[in-house]
Amino acid sequence: MKEITSIHNSYVKNLLKLQEKARERKKQGLFIIEGKREISLAISAKYEFDTILYFPEIISENDILHLFNSNVNRIEISKEVYQKLAYRGSTEGIIAVTKAKNFSIENVHFKNKSPLILIAEGVEKPGNIGALLRTADAANADAVFIANPKSDLYNSNIIRSSVGCVFTNQIAIGTSEEIIGFLKENSINIYAATLQNSNEYHKENYKNASAIVVGTEATGLTEIWRETATQNVNIPMQGQIDSMNVSVSAAIILFEAKRQRNFKI
Repeated sequence: MKEITSIHNSYVKNLLKLQEKARERKKQGLFIIEGKREISLAISAKYEFDTILYFPEIISENDILHLFNSNVNRIEISKEVYQKLAYRGSTEGIIAVTKAKNFSIENVHFKNKSPLILIAEGVEKPGNIGALLRTADAANADAVFIANPKSDLYNSNIIRSSVGCVFTNQIAIGTSEEIIGFLKENSINIYAATLQNSNEYHKENYKNASAIVVGTEATGLTEIWRETATQNVNIPMQGQIDSMNVSVSAAIILFEAKRQRNFKI
């Protein structure tokens, strides 16, 4: 059994790099997960783990033995090291060093002929991406595509704000052109949330294979989505503001699609 008690340990320093720098996560093919719920969701999604670090005053080795294969390294860490590594104030004493997955479009597979997909183009704020992933999970969307990504999906803030839904969704990353090509190849209708040349969202039919596309609140969707959409859609505003948070907009349209598909609330 290994034990680390110093925050100056070289392994600890490397873990801090993984937390802070997307470049290091990509280079090493590793990222950090904190908390039992998030780690449990990653296990269910068949992620592979490199190392488990635990603080024995909060969680014992016996509590985690049954969760992981015997070939996964386990390291006991001191309170000082745990506090240095913990991104959140309360993560239940366990931190997992996890192997990254490939989010290639080629890996996407649908369980039915009429998938419902959420697409987010150019969304930059990790909190918004996390909220979108949480929304997609709540609606049981068949996939989430991130077009022209501005943030690394293994950013600790995305994992936290998605409450682990980065592991529960089928996710693909690509350029807008690549994703549009995939949608056309698979005969999936595109509904772009935008004000230009749009129809009210609830007047459209989402029963067939459908992709709901949302962009940033500040700039909206780029022209390629507005021009190639099957139909542009809008959410009528009835107050004094003219837009909503991107995850709220996505939720409204996704759940209208679920309602049309006889989703039981």
